[in-house]
Amino acid sequence: MSRTIRRTLPIALACAALLAACGSDAKTSTGAGGTSPATSPAGEVDTSQCAKADGSSPKVQEFTTEPPLCLVNGKTYKATIVTTQGTLHVLLRADIAPNTVNSFVNLARYHYFDNTTCHRAIKNFVVQCGDPTATGGGGPGYEFDDELDKIEPYRIGSIAMANAGPNTNGSQFFIITGDDGAALPPNYTLFGQVEDNDLAVVTALDAVANPNDGPPLTKIDITSVTIDES
Repeated sequence: MSRTIRRTLPIALACAALLAACGSDAKTSTGAGGTSPATSPAGEVDTSQCAKADGSSPKVQEFTTEPPLCLVNGKTYKATIVTTQGTLHVLLRADIAPNTVNSFVNLARYHYFDNTTCHRAIKNFVVQCGDPTATGGGGPGYEFDDELDKIEPYRIGSIAMANAGPNTNGSQFFIITGDDGAALPPNYTLFGQVEDNDLAVVTALDAVANPNDGPPLTKIDITSVTIDES
């Protein structure tokens, strides 16, 4: 069984080279609307390209670049991930992975993850989600770099980014559901932790995971991801 976390491409589009060289989402320098991120006369980032914090932005699943800085300095961010196996409350770790949390928060506020399917679940390892196509090859249309300098040890309930090699993060993430996942090498940006009170839901996710590498034995859908800012 593979003990790596990868973003795969559909078989018909698979690269002949190593998977680490295959990325479905090219890096770009244009803004979410196809223009360069704007700045104000004072040189500050124009946050008009950020999704609205109240969740009122329309659903968007295609972008041309990672968002500008949308997080508010000094704020704490938590995600509520509602799945068909239960609800996860996740503390997002902007202190160790600010760019990753910024991307995740913006995608969630654009309802990117709502009504999507977790395409991969391996028992005692991980559940992998965040691909609207449920193929393992989907993404938001942009990639961004790893944030590993301040990484902490993985543990059950940790949430980190799946990738197709170094610096190829997009939207796919995984939840560590067992000891095998906690033993992964520190090559995947850690950006969140499921609260202790919800670890029983992590156990429920692992209970329907595949003993081999593949989709879960019982379908795992994400109904919604919402963000609390305090």
